Amino acid sequence: MKIISSNFNNNEDIPSKFTCQGQNIRPNLKWSDFPNETKSFAISVIDPDAPVGNFVHWLIYNIPLSVTELKESLEIPESSIEVTNGAGKKQFIGPCPPLGKHRYFFKVYALSVKELNNINSNNFIEKVEENSIASAEIIGLYQKK
Repeated sequence: MKIISSNFNNNEDIPSKFTCQGQNIRPNLKWSDFPNETKSFAISVIDPDAPVGNFVHWLIYNIPLSVTELKESLEIPESSIEVTNGAGKKQFIGPCPPLGKHRYFFKVYALSVKELNNINSNNFIEKVEENSIASAEIIGLYQKK
């Protein structure tokens, strides 16, 4: 399975447009080469370098099988569900590290089920990984200017 962004390459800087110093919108994400058994997708965006540990920037699940790309925006596909992030909001929040350069892990999961239920920020990773048949990630970097 593969994931790419037309806005940044793996282990390279995320443009400020997608951060708290810009429009704070989600960058383009596109995935491919997932197993034929895939029924839906989920995505997590996590900053492991945050002072509090893994800071959640975005969690979304029940992305339909027909959706293999998300354009730059805050809009989400119909039937998809966002989970509360580290800022207490159900939406993508862009990078905004307090000090230094942080890594942002954008991970897409191919799931063996069409729908997940009763997902929250505490059980998202566990429930998604239980139903994951493949995954891919791209890492973006950001430091406030």
